[in-house]
Amino acid sequence: MVLQKSVVRLQGLVDSAVEVVRPIIDKCEQALEVRVPAEDVWVEVDAVRLSQVLGNLLNNASKFTPRGGSIAIEARVAPEGLEISVADDGVGIAPELLGSVFDLFSQADSSLDRAQGGLGIGLSLVKGLVEMHGGVVTARSAGPGKGSRFSIRLPLAVITAPGPVPKGDVPAIGEHARRVLVVEDSADAAEAMELLLNQLGHDVRVVNDGARAVEAARAFRPDVILLDIGLPGVDGYELARRFRALDETSGARVIAVTGYGQPSDRARSSAAGFDHHLVKPVDPAKLAAAIRAPLAA
Repeated sequence: MVLQKSVVRLQGLVDSAVEVVRPIIDKCEQALEVRVPAEDVWVEVDAVRLSQVLGNLLNNASKFTPRGGSIAIEARVAPEGLEISVADDGVGIAPELLGSVFDLFSQADSSLDRAQGGLGIGLSLVKGLVEMHGGVVTARSAGPGKGSRFSIRLPLAVITAPGPVPKGDVPAIGEHARRVLVVEDSADAAEAMELLLNQLGHDVRVVNDGARAVEAARAFRPDVILLDIGLPGVDGYELARRFRALDETSGARVIAVTGYGQPSDRARSSAAGFDHHLVKPVDPAKLAAAIRAPLAA
């Protein structure tokens, strides 16, 4: 994965992340406080991916904070570098789990309400993207019921002079926006994918089982379908064949997003009608390129 760096305003990065997650926070009647430096701070980062990181942290904070709770995002320039933190007064994290919250598909115990989906792939993605920027991310909590704070520290080198990007703008894909249907039975993986695609400017719909996927596709008429193969009931291979047979989706780009990556798996997906085969954990750059490639006439 290669970072696509540009010089952008810190305020614009924060605003972009807040804009995506604001409907979720408002629906839960949670209070959100945003604190950024009064003066303009310009940073040289991959704006889309760093905004995605902040969106993931805000989304997690909302998920694990009760209705009516409080969330805060704060950015400041410290002697050690740029620090951005997302804090909440939600369910907190047990001390023995703090060391593993960034592991892929880590799951907290019942104190984090397993029905909400656990911590999952989102925090693993956050860790990887922050480290690609030369930074570190940490989690702190005083324990169950005492809230959490996730902090990102980026090196001073990311702070730079203003560039040619207009104030507040985060690069978007403009004419490459697509209607994307995500079919994924893992709630965490689907949620992380939806956040990423929203950050990239796509119109996204998510379904968590194959039985509803065909109905959703007929109504949504997606340009692109991101399809897990290992679905319960109707698997991805069969769904791909059904999508190819439907008038509404016969011309859609169908992309396998799966844990199956052997040559035989790729051959089988191609035979079923998939256009691309991406193996989890998916490289966001490869995913973005596959989605925004020119559509067939």
